[in-house]
Amino acid sequence: MKIKAIKTFPYDGVWRDLIFIKVETDEGIHGWGEAGTMGRERANEATIHEIEHYLIGKDPGQIELHWNTLYRDSYWRPDYTLLNALAGVEMALWDILGKSLDVPVYKLLGGEFHSRIPVYNNAWYFSPTSLAKTLEDYGKLAQKAVAQGFKHLKWDPWWDPGTDYFIGKKDMRWAKECVKIVREAVGSDIELLIEMHGRFSPEDAIQAARELEEYNPYFIEEPICPDCSVNALARVRNSTRIPVAAGERVLTRWGFWEVFEKQAVAIAQPDIVHCGGISEMKKIAAMAQVSYVGFAPHISEGPVEVASLVHIDASTPNFLIQEFFYPDMPLYETIMKDPFPVPKDGFIELPTKPGLGVELDEKALTGKPFKYRPGLVLGGLWGEGLRTFAQR
Repeated sequence: MKIKAIKTFPYDGVWRDLIFIKVETDEGIHGWGEAGTMGRERANEATIHEIEHYLIGKDPGQIELHWNTLYRDSYWRPDYTLLNALAGVEMALWDILGKSLDVPVYKLLGGEFHSRIPVYNNAWYFSPTSLAKTLEDYGKLAQKAVAQGFKHLKWDPWWDPGTDYFIGKKDMRWAKECVKIVREAVGSDIELLIEMHGRFSPEDAIQAARELEEYNPYFIEEPICPDCSVNALARVRNSTRIPVAAGERVLTRWGFWEVFEKQAVAIAQPDIVHCGGISEMKKIAAMAQVSYVGFAPHISEGPVEVASLVHIDASTPNFLIQEFFYPDMPLYETIMKDPFPVPKDGFIELPTKPGLGVELDEKALTGKPFKYRPGLVLGGLWGEGLRTFAQR
């Protein structure tokens, strides 16, 4: 079997852009992947087609060979653009391999260690048409998410995902009151996961964590700026009783090595489209296991990324919980040929179809190209959130 073509499908995903990838072979088997975007959509799409030049005529089953050749031949590695594109292509190669062998990908990754996948609901506080604007809104929407079966809720109580290094007293009061109201609304048995979006100084992150300890969060995520040292992240971890989670902006196993060696996190959160793909995620998970660190993958894209993570999660012993954007379900229904498994009682059931188990509708993917959004997080509903934050 040889690769004969790689097609890309840029898509306006309502609140962020998406890039879907279809790798075709000369035997009629194809695979679906999904690349990272992160405000670099056009550059990432162009990189996918640069990768295509190398892969044409190659055996799609030689995944390790292709990954290492493309990564190690990159003089400027590690590089977000290369890894965003490479991860999406590699997903499609795993999809092809599973289909060619008539087995789900998790069977090729060691088999199911977990029979179903626990998920946490991120973005429970907004939908394509609504957004929590008051503290009372947060309490009501949290109760709604729990009624849908979710037992873990994540959100950023500061809302502003910008570039601030320091937390003002007003903002800290708002965040603490927001967490308090949600805790009171859902009770002590529901886990609260606190997003910090990697934008605070170590001192302010430590202070914020201590302010929130009484509400017993499951973790705090990305408490400090990603360009801070790993030593600074370890200092935050050692200064609070709340477990520290991070890793969505750490690239490859080489990036995670120092994080684990310095015991900087309790929970590792690699994002498949940033760290390099399915194979790389499994290696990072194994490194985390050696360090007795939990594994809870981050997501930033759409249904093919989620599907890929389900296979990784199922086969990973130290897997804890998977992020899931419940408001994306209408999008999934629009572009997928078969319905995406809806979480039930906070779990996703394992797929049984060969490969990744997802099939996209090419017709549905056409006609909705990238939508320009100034900046990385200032467009879409993040922008509305910023305006709400400024007006309160």
